[in-house]
Amino acid sequence: MRTDPFRELDRLTQQVFGQGSGTWSRPAAMPMDAYRAGDEFVVVFDLPGVNPDAIELDIERNVLTVKAERRPSATGDDVEMQVAERPLGVFSRQLFLGDTLDTDRIKASYESGVLTLRIPVAEAAKPRKIAIESGESRKEITA
Repeated sequence: MRTDPFRELDRLTQQVFGQGSGTWSRPAAMPMDAYRAGDEFVVVFDLPGVNPDAIELDIERNVLTVKAERRPSATGDDVEMQVAERPLGVFSRQLFLGDTLDTDRIKASYESGVLTLRIPVAEAAKPRKIAIESGESRKEITA
C-alpha cells in the first residue's frame, strides 16, 4: 500500500497543534453546514464512522450542544490496522439559536455518517398578512 508523505506531515501537524483527536474535557470541532429551507432551519454535521449511540444532543436556554465520539472501528487480536486517517475521540459543537426558532420541535436524523437537524421557525416569527380596514375599502399589507 502506498502512502503520501505530505499527508502524513499534515496529520502530524494537526496532532501537534491540537486539531487531532478530542477528549470529553477538550473536544475537537466537527464540520457543519447550516441553511434555511422554507419554514425550517437545517443544520448538517459530518460525522462519518460515528455510531448513532455515541451522539448526544442537548438544548438548554436556546443553546444546542452536539457531542459525538468516534471509536476505533476494527479491534481484536487478529486486526492489524494498515491506514488510520480519521481522527478518533470526542467532537463537539455549540449553536446559539435565536428566539425565532421553535426549539421544542427539533427533529434529528442520522444517515450515512451525516447528522441532520431540522429546526422549525416559530409561528410568531413567520410573516403574516394584516387586514387594514378603512371607511371605503379593505387593504392587506405584509407585516
